[in-house]
Amino acid sequence: MPYLGTPPQSGFITSDSEKITGQTTNYVNLSNAISSLDDVQVHVNYVIQDPSTLSLTSSTRIGLGDTLVSSDVVLITYLGKSVATQSPPVGGVTNDMLAGSITGAKLSDSTITSSKIASGVIPTSRPNVNPIIINGNMAVAQRGTSVTGKTSTDIYTVDRMSAVIGSIGTYTIAQESQTSGNAINNGFANAWRIDCTTADASPSASDQLQMQYTFEGQDLQLFKKGTSNAEKFTLAFWVKSNKTGTGNIQLKDKDNSNRQCTQSYTISSANTWEHKVCVFGADTTGAFDDDNAKSLIINWWLGSGTDSSSGTANHGVWEAQDNTKVNSGGTLNINDNTANDWSITGIQLEVGEYTSSTLPPFQHESYADNLDRCHRYYISYGNVGTNQSGFPARAYSGSGLMWAVTLPKPLRASPTVTLTGTIRAFGSSNTHDSTSAFGVMSYANTNSTIVMLQSTGFSGLSNDRSYNVMSINDTFYTLNAEL
Repeated sequence: MPYLGTPPQSGFITSDSEKITGQTTNYVNLSNAISSLDDVQVHVNYVIQDPSTLSLTSSTRIGLGDTLVSSDVVLITYLGKSVATQSPPVGGVTNDMLAGSITGAKLSDSTITSSKIASGVIPTSRPNVNPIIINGNMAVAQRGTSVTGKTSTDIYTVDRMSAVIGSIGTYTIAQESQTSGNAINNGFANAWRIDCTTADASPSASDQLQMQYTFEGQDLQLFKKGTSNAEKFTLAFWVKSNKTGTGNIQLKDKDNSNRQCTQSYTISSANTWEHKVCVFGADTTGAFDDDNAKSLIINWWLGSGTDSSSGTANHGVWEAQDNTKVNSGGTLNINDNTANDWSITGIQLEVGEYTSSTLPPFQHESYADNLDRCHRYYISYGNVGTNQSGFPARAYSGSGLMWAVTLPKPLRASPTVTLTGTIRAFGSSNTHDSTSAFGVMSYANTNSTIVMLQSTGFSGLSNDRSYNVMSINDTFYTLNAEL
């Protein structure tokens, strides 16, 4: 229940008393000094004595009305005099017994420790913000959901996730849908998956196979790298493979001569989603540039030649570039058999050091928000089977046409434009088609949602005349501003 007035004490007091026996006098001596008879209550043989029959002969002696015999028992209770403070028993104070608010001033920093705070009570270190990793749940795949026969490096299927393939076999890469297992039980319906379709069991020394994620420097300033307050990096993810063994991860600092920090993880059970948490050290050397260029790479090593594995790893410690250490002790070797596969999802990067029990929850975001963030790096325009609504354009020569495209999101940088199919310019009385690649005429302001495109693959255009340009019959063009 709530209380009015002064809140109750956190303990209660015990009054002093003393028992006197074996006396044959008409007085008793006290152990504590008093100032008047109002300070005590006197019992003789457990009968309260009338104060008018008593006298205070000194501060420590009380005169009695009769003489005691040795069998009499005198009990003196001191009124209002506390001699001990008793603490309530553990669990004896309940919530409804607490009065008033508990303020920070009433709490000691030394007594409130992390072990005394229940898991989940405190929000993540970056509450109500987007996760540092974009598309870490592998939900967005603007490029399609599956590709085959891949032997070279590129971003395939899942946005922002790149396959690094250096002369080390052939692969199918897909956005893998989950129907059961620990990943979907934790909210991850999709994963990035690589399957070996042509094996390379004896790779050359320089060969390598990785999954890679890259960052802009301006998105990494919260790690305070290169300062005396530099923070550790905690990387967590769900992983599954038909193979068990040791995998390696490399953080690579592109702003500071490829300084690196490595860490390893172990797949313990084949074909089973397992959650991994890896901690990388704080680095007081070399700050990340505060710009939109590539500053940090995360490489998950899946296989390599000896150039990447002959050294001895120094896990968790930042050091100068040494390529011989980056896959030291790695045993996954997804490249060595066509039965091999490797999948990953739920990637999160956190500021500071965490364990599996203290790691903040994955910061899920809506598909729309996720796609919006991916559009900073890659946008696809196109249609299947029908003509797409076009953009107003203007000819600047007999073969050149320029037009503005409205972007859903400002791009990271001026994009590379790729055309697949036919682009058509509709005039007042005729049409003009082009299958030639077209490019960017202007995108100087990377905060703009307008980009000016051009094509010189037309013929028969009337200079300075207006047209309407659109893609036809399964035509696609993409704007790529990836790091």
